[in-house]
Amino acid sequence: MAVVKAPGLNIIEKPHWKSNHEEAGFVLWIRVIDGDILHAWIECKEDVVLDFLDSELLRSVLNETGLIDKPFYLIWNLKSIVDVSYSYKREITDFLFNWKPALAMVGFFNIPPSLRIVTESFAAIAPEGLHVTLTETFEESMHHVMAFKAGEVTLEVDENEEEREEREVNARFLEAVARISWLDMLEGHRTLPSVDKHYYAFFKAVDSMRRDLAEKKKEENIEFKQRTNDFKHRITQMTIKMNAQAELTKKSSTDFEKEIAALRTRIATQDMELTRVSTAIAEKTSSLRNLLDQIHALEIDTSVKRQMTDSCLSLIETETIEKRLNIELTESDSVFLSKLQKKHPNLNQRELRISLLVKLNYDTKEIARSVGISTRGMESIRYRMHKKLNLGKHQSIKTYLSDFAVAY
Repeated sequence: MAVVKAPGLNIIEKPHWKSNHEEAGFVLWIRVIDGDILHAWIECKEDVVLDFLDSELLRSVLNETGLIDKPFYLIWNLKSIVDVSYSYKREITDFLFNWKPALAMVGFFNIPPSLRIVTESFAAIAPEGLHVTLTETFEESMHHVMAFKAGEVTLEVDENEEEREEREVNARFLEAVARISWLDMLEGHRTLPSVDKHYYAFFKAVDSMRRDLAEKKKEENIEFKQRTNDFKHRITQMTIKMNAQAELTKKSSTDFEKEIAALRTRIATQDMELTRVSTAIAEKTSSLRNLLDQIHALEIDTSVKRQMTDSCLSLIETETIEKRLNIELTESDSVFLSKLQKKHPNLNQRELRISLLVKLNYDTKEIARSVGISTRGMESIRYRMHKKLNLGKHQSIKTYLSDFAVAY
C-alpha cells in the first residue's frame, strides 16, 4: 500500500516500527509526523480483520520518540479493514480507560462501510477529553489534528437542528450498545428519551436487553459461587481423606518397622542360640570320635564292638546333620518359621522344625535322625501335620510349604 505524504512536515520512519500478523494476512506500520502525530496503516493483499491491538508496538514507538509521558495524536488509515474481533474491541476499551500514555486525539479515515458502526461506537464511548474524528481522507484527518494542536476546537460540521439531534441520538444509542457489549456495563440506570420520540422503542429495547443480561449475569454469578463452594468442599473432603490415608500409611509403616525390629531381635537371639548349639554339637562330635577310638582299642567280642561302633557312627552322623542344619538356618528361614507359626499356631516346636527341614529338602531319614525319632514315628508326625495344615488328601506337605515360602 502506498503511504500518503505529509508535505512540509518532519516524518520519522523506522524499519522495525511494524507488527506482522501472519495468520490474519497483514503487516501494521507506524510512522511519526511532526514529532507527535502517529500515523498507522496496514499492508495487505486482501481485506482483513483486526485480531488484536498492537499495544507493544505503540509503546515502543512512544518510548523511542520520547512521547511516552507526553500528549500525542493518532491517525488511522482503515482502508482494507472490514471488521475487528471482539477481543480487539475489549483491548480498545482497556487502551482507552487504563493506558498510561496521554492520547489527546484519534482520527480515522478511509473508513469502509462495514467498519463505520465500530468507529462511531468508539467515538461514542471515548473518555471525556479524548477527541475523535471520522473523515474521508488523510488530508482531512491531518487538517483536524493540526487545527486541534493549534487550539482551534471548532471541529463540528455545519448542521441544522434536526441533523444535530439525529447525530446526538445516534451517538447516545451507539454508546448504550457499546457500553453493554464492549465495557460489559450492565448495572446502572440509563435515561430514556421521551415516549413520543420515534426512537424511544430502540432505546427501550436496548435497556431491556441490558436488564436481562444483568439478571442473567447475577444468576451465573450465583451458580459460579455455588460451584466454587462445592468444589472447595470436595477439595476439603479429599484433603481430609488424603490426610487420613497418610496417617494410616504412617501407622502401618511404624507397625511394619516394629515388626522388622522384632524379627531382627529374634534373629539375633537365634543366631546366638545357633552359635551355642553349634559349639555344643562340635564338642559332642569330638567326644564321640574319641569314644569311637577307645572302642576300637578295646579287646572285646567282635560283634559287641561292631554294635558299639555302629551306635557311635550313627550318633556322629546325627550330630553332623544337626550341625549342617544349624549352619543353614538363614534369616529367610527364621522369617518363614515366624510366618508359618502365625498362620498355623497349632503347630508345636518339633513340627515347626520338621516343616523347615521339609522346605530345605531333607529326606525323611535325615529329618527323623535330626529330631531323634524313628522313620515310622516320622511318618506318624507327617500324618498329623497334614491335618493341622488343613491340606487335601492329594496335597503334599512339601508342595504346600514351598508355595507358602514363595507367597508369604
